[in-house]
Amino acid sequence: MIGNFDLSLHWVLDHEGGYVDDPKDPGGRTNLGVTQRTLAMFLWRDVTEQEMRDLTVTDVTPIYKKMYWDKVSGDTLPAGVDHAIFDFAVNAGVGTAVKRLQRIVGVEADGLLGPKTLAAVSENTPEHVIEELYKLRKVYYEGLPTFTHFGRGWSRRNKETREQALSLVG
Repeated sequence: MIGNFDLSLHWVLDHEGGYVDDPKDPGGRTNLGVTQRTLAMFLWRDVTEQEMRDLTVTDVTPIYKKMYWDKVSGDTLPAGVDHAIFDFAVNAGVGTAVKRLQRIVGVEADGLLGPKTLAAVSENTPEHVIEELYKLRKVYYEGLPTFTHFGRGWSRRNKETREQALSLVG
């Protein structure tokens, strides 16, 4: 099951784009999908606007690996499920993504992806988990107050992530 991080990151970065500082985005200043707050937490220090503008894929790769892929146990999830949950974690937060996954597989939705969740995931087909995550993601986005501003992009991303994830199922 190890091996989809690089491809998943490539797809995530395609969705995330470059430098953005949209006043309607509650995440604030962002580059390559990494918010200024996330970068500051990763570096354990304040970060300037120029540092945000200068971010490269090389800079953000370890952030995505440590703060998202590893936290959703990407290397232990079935192919396809790994990408779907990783992309959702990047876009909505690890806890939100994991809780949705836990609801799908019928375990307590505590936001922590541990042995019980992993065992429950393995009792479902990857296709089922990916399809249900797609549906729950849609409901999640539609319930956000910024859906009118960002909804088209989120909906497209959700659909493309579903297609990408299904393409990984072997």
